[in-house]
Amino acid sequence: MSLFKARNWWSTILGEKEEFDHGCLCLANVDNSGNGQDKIIVGSFMGYLRIFSPHPTKTGDGAQAADMLLEVDLRDPVLQVEVGKFVSGTEMLHLAVLHSRKLCVYSVSGILGNVEHGNQYQMKLIYEHNLQRTACNMTYGPFGGVKGRDLICIQSIDGMLMVFEQESYAFGRFLPSFLLPGPLAYSSRTDSFITVSSCRQVESYKYQVLAFATDADKRQETDQQKLGSGKRLVVDWTLNIGEQALDICIVSFNQSASSVFVLGERNFFCLKDNGQIRFMKKLDWSPSCFLPYCSVSEGTINTLIGNHNSILHIYQDVTLKWATQLPHIPVAVRVGCLHDLKGVIVTLSDDGHLQCSYLGTDPSLFQAPNVESRELNYDELDVEMKELQKIIKDVNKSQGVWPVTEREDDLSVSVVVSPNFDSVSQATDVEVGTDLVPSVTVKVTLQNRVVLQKVKLSVCVQPPLELTCDQFTFEFMTPDLTRTASFSAYLKRSYTPSELEGKAVVSYSRPTGIPRVIQCKFRLPLKLICLPCQPSKTASHKVTIDTNKSPVSLLGLFPGFASQSDDDQVNVMGFHFLGGSQVTLLASKTSQRYRIQSEQFEDLWLITSELILRLQEYFEKQGVKDFACSFSGSMPLQEYFELIDRHFELRMNGEKLEELLSERAVQFRAIQRRLLTRFKDKTPAPLQHLDTLLDGTYKQVIALADAVEENQGSLFQSFTRLKSATHLVILLIGLWQKLSADQIAILEAAFLPLQEDTQELGWEETVDAAISHLLKTCLSKSSKEQALNLNSQLSIPKDTSQLKKHITLLCDRLAKGGRLCLSTDAAAPQTMVMPGGCTTIPESDLEERSVEQDPTEQFTNHRHLTADTSRPEVSPLQGVSE
Repeated sequence: MSLFKARNWWSTILGEKEEFDHGCLCLANVDNSGNGQDKIIVGSFMGYLRIFSPHPTKTGDGAQAADMLLEVDLRDPVLQVEVGKFVSGTEMLHLAVLHSRKLCVYSVSGILGNVEHGNQYQMKLIYEHNLQRTACNMTYGPFGGVKGRDLICIQSIDGMLMVFEQESYAFGRFLPSFLLPGPLAYSSRTDSFITVSSCRQVESYKYQVLAFATDADKRQETDQQKLGSGKRLVVDWTLNIGEQALDICIVSFNQSASSVFVLGERNFFCLKDNGQIRFMKKLDWSPSCFLPYCSVSEGTINTLIGNHNSILHIYQDVTLKWATQLPHIPVAVRVGCLHDLKGVIVTLSDDGHLQCSYLGTDPSLFQAPNVESRELNYDELDVEMKELQKIIKDVNKSQGVWPVTEREDDLSVSVVVSPNFDSVSQATDVEVGTDLVPSVTVKVTLQNRVVLQKVKLSVCVQPPLELTCDQFTFEFMTPDLTRTASFSAYLKRSYTPSELEGKAVVSYSRPTGIPRVIQCKFRLPLKLICLPCQPSKTASHKVTIDTNKSPVSLLGLFPGFASQSDDDQVNVMGFHFLGGSQVTLLASKTSQRYRIQSEQFEDLWLITSELILRLQEYFEKQGVKDFACSFSGSMPLQEYFELIDRHFELRMNGEKLEELLSERAVQFRAIQRRLLTRFKDKTPAPLQHLDTLLDGTYKQVIALADAVEENQGSLFQSFTRLKSATHLVILLIGLWQKLSADQIAILEAAFLPLQEDTQELGWEETVDAAISHLLKTCLSKSSKEQALNLNSQLSIPKDTSQLKKHITLLCDRLAKGGRLCLSTDAAAPQTMVMPGGCTTIPESDLEERSVEQDPTEQFTNHRHLTADTSRPEVSPLQGVSE
């Protein structure tokens, strides 16, 4: 908190529940009065435009009726207001107001009355331009070196710069490699536009290059036509600042040099005309607005920077000169001359708090009041304690603190997994390439309270895990009996299961005849399906998990998978699945990161989930309650879509093979009937090679049956890998958007609705229907989407493009603040900014329509899923230390 508060000279509250931004405030002599006094022009998102001329009778007065010169309802949201020479034939100042689809230029004039309060002000529309594209912001200046007038440049949401030469439209140009609009400013000294792109770099474009570049209207032409339609738009210079920018300001206090000031999220930069850094300052707080202005010292510049702590800092270059406390968080700050008082600081908050203040020493002198001391009466305290204990005792008698359900009273189930392998492996008929497949014993214990008959225990694990026995039946003829069931689990086939979790389900009927079901989950050890191995230096797929705690030795997290080292800090570990693939786990030595990498994308899932689970258990034992994991890399949708396409391809192949098998079976039966007719004929007749045709058809039937069986095995294996990849994607989405357990459960229900898929009901159409329902209900953007009728009949789709499009759209809606819930009317506003690595997606209805590009390209992915793409790459065996 600042010791000194800003001295309030004049203040007011604008409207009720109106919203403002940094472009909504402007100070200028908008009415061209002879005294040259500035007026305060404020526009709001509600469409109101207000002009003030403060005249407080004493310091700190609020707004009087005479202070507001004009208030107009423009009926459209005001994005930005500027004052300049916008009308041809005159050098008088005019007011430019930018709406989302319109640019209006007004003249503001005053009519003197007979008395002071009789002055009247009016605003007259000079001209307006209807915009074909939604506007974001604008800048103005003497583009091209014109004298005595200002031109206006508007930046649209989709990256088009539209230049207006006062009453006429000049041209429009698209910025290259555009994603999201950034702040825009014009430098008159270099005659160039300066902005900050989504690549987090400052870019400068010459006005002459923009004027002679390819016209935006010809952007949709073919490549051959583009070669002759104009010059390519080339950037003058770029500078990577590594963060998004909040605002840009060009300062030129003399003719010799000018400076480009850029306010970032954590730094503010001062650049030269050619893009070289003059100086920069790292900020320890989150800034909200800034304004450079001239300094009394030669060769220095002062800068006002407001932050979200309601403090206004004044810097001379990089040196902090003053800090003052404001009553609100400023989103815009200006300095002007009001009522013959120079250097008045005008600030505006997002909720309409407008204040004119000046710097001064106005400390907050607070003196804590004396605490009344009184003696304690211990007799009264004892009586009060006894009364409270009596109340607590009476409550406990009336009802139990922990009510127990009848089902838990009838039967209790517990599962214990042995920490060691069986001395003699119980694995039989395995198809794994290793010499010996281990097995582990699982023990299920049941204890009853009442007499129960025909208690059935069913145990299931995810394939290719197998159990030596999975069905048991018990009889509890007397109460308080204990029964145990022991069996072994092992890996049967040569691929990785999607989960290590198993379920023990007990079904029985109470003596009253009411059926009951109890479910108990258990987790098999990781060492059952993989062995330690040497870490791999290279991998095609990588995932980086961020934590908020110091890195933990992998030896302590995964005992038995690494040998004891001298320093007891193992930061790299290799896992070799019995199916053949390898996964490498790396822990950073300096940062709080863990990286998992493998040649197979789906194999990342088990190690990633096991790592997070063991980290949570480790910090719970340490007594740490605020441990959290996060993921800030790009979503690996491209790899996920490849597995979906592979699974769908096998489904289509199975359908074709079954059709061929059906045709050959019909042909085989037809030949059999022909031969049977010939053999029954009393008059022998030649077979006409029907026996050869029968033999050939029989071989084809056998070959097709083998192909169908082989394809079913491949499909089952592909579905298991798809489930592993789906689990990984759900985990990464949950870490990325910090979803709650209920929201993750909704995602799992949508993405994993089937335990196994068939040709009649497959994974693709089921998941597509579930995701479409989410996009139509809780993630919908408008009532129009909620009114769409989805296809109620599930059938195998023609391709996976629609499914991939909906998955991409789901991620986009979540990134924009969408909230997953089961209610149909909870369409949350989607205003959240996406982290690095994710690009925006053109929104559309859920109806089928053509798209210009493949939906898998909507999320940028370069096979390296790092959490911070701006940091340098490191060798895998060195960890992920920065």
